[in-house]
Amino acid sequence: MSHPLSLPLDGLSAIVTGAGRGLGRAEALELARLGASVVVNDYGQAGRDGSGEASATPAQEVVEEIRAAGGRAVAHLGDVSDHDQARSLVELAVDTYGKLDILVNNAGILRDRMIFSMTEDEWDSVIRVHLKGHFNTTHFAAAHWRARSKESGAPVYGRIVNTSSEAFLAGSAGQPNYAAAKGGIVGLTTSTALALAKYGVTANVICPRARTRMTEDVFAGFQEPEGGRLDPLAPEHVSPLVGYLASPASARVNGQLLVVHGAMVAIVERPRVAAKFDSSKETFSFDELDELISPYYADRPPNETFAAAEVLGLKRG
Repeated sequence: MSHPLSLPLDGLSAIVTGAGRGLGRAEALELARLGASVVVNDYGQAGRDGSGEASATPAQEVVEEIRAAGGRAVAHLGDVSDHDQARSLVELAVDTYGKLDILVNNAGILRDRMIFSMTEDEWDSVIRVHLKGHFNTTHFAAAHWRARSKESGAPVYGRIVNTSSEAFLAGSAGQPNYAAAKGGIVGLTTSTALALAKYGVTANVICPRARTRMTEDVFAGFQEPEGGRLDPLAPEHVSPLVGYLASPASARVNGQLLVVHGAMVAIVERPRVAAKFDSSKETFSFDELDELISPYYADRPPNETFAAAEVLGLKRG
């Protein structure tokens, strides 16, 4: 990874959370390959549900892989759902590299259960790691960029890439906590994009589909190809998009939702009005709503609200 001066992320520093395995690992390696100095964050717990003892091994192995290829990297072992540890993560990037330029939020856990069986802790823990974890790191990164911009009197360079999921787009019956957290991340991203644009910072969100520890059961029926061919579900299909969104080339891309898997990237538009009804009186009555809305749905499949996701070929499993 000894690189020429022309690499798109030369001179930039990045944080990637949940970077010890799977998508985060592939993203950290890609950013380093493109020239960025990387803080590899991973709490290192063994279970995808957030169980097990924290371990330095996953993050440190990625750091060593980046360094062996000639790149720059340091490990951070904190839990991003903890506000103070998220602060220390951003401070580590600034102290080590002089500034922070790129934040990739990827850390997450799963605690799947149907809505009628889910416990309060199963709900809270997934919302905390995914949604609060995204907020925590974004908060401290945003404060850093705002302070730098005010000090210089000009916009600075900042890129945020957040991680949502098709569970938010198309629904996932056994993951109400995960789907809700991923939907919240989209809202957080669009709000952040509006708030930080004047400081020179963009924020975008991806919905990746990849074979990782988090999705091993989802893609259990999809066999990996033989003969050394790249798995269509490999995380390496996702990381180039993250590299692009982290780069100066994406300066005009802000507040966007992109779905990525295999050899495909889809830009998802914000919801559009599908039908509109006006009352013939000052306000609607029950009977009038029934006369207008019920026929609209009478001949439609029950799940047609998810048609956009199906058209894109995004339906999970």
